[in-house]
Amino acid sequence: MSRLGLVALALLLPVSVEAADFKAPVSEVMAAAAANWQDLGADTDTPPPYADYFSEDFLKRLYSKDFVAKYKEAAKYPAYEDDGSPFDYDPIIGGQDGCALKDVTTTEGQPANGAEDVTVTFDNSHCFGERAADWQPETLVFKLIEEDGRAVIDDIERPSFEEGASLKKEMVEIAEAGANDGNGSAAESPE
Repeated sequence: MSRLGLVALALLLPVSVEAADFKAPVSEVMAAAAANWQDLGADTDTPPPYADYFSEDFLKRLYSKDFVAKYKEAAKYPAYEDDGSPFDYDPIIGGQDGCALKDVTTTEGQPANGAEDVTVTFDNSHCFGERAADWQPETLVFKLIEEDGRAVIDDIERPSFEEGASLKKEMVEIAEAGANDGNGSAAESPE
């Protein structure tokens, strides 16, 4: 290959790394959360089907291999007998109760070395009435990486939880607790 060809190839490589759509997997997860927590009209008795953030389809398309491995290990210890989820709360909205998502804002960071943080803030407590003066919207920091040529979620940090509550770290703790004593409920939800 000529030197000119190598120079052209070197110039194109950084462009292809930054071409991954880091916002796309986050948008899908947040669309599922919005669907799960939508306000139902008074004439609606039946909620729409629950959109599983960790369905086989989502696991294959939206999450990193490491995240999927940790989720599958934690899922061996479901929080409830009739459910395959290792969580006893909604890990995206951060609790068992909530309102329809309102004021959802997504902010992309700067891609670097095939990774990017995408921050999402939202209000899921507006229907509860009066709030504390220091109330802040819920914040999620999606840690994305490029894997096999596409952007995937490698972790979700929840700053309002203790210690920033890495979802991957929580899944590891659930798997370890389940393996040690059969009880998969290693972490407490914030509500």
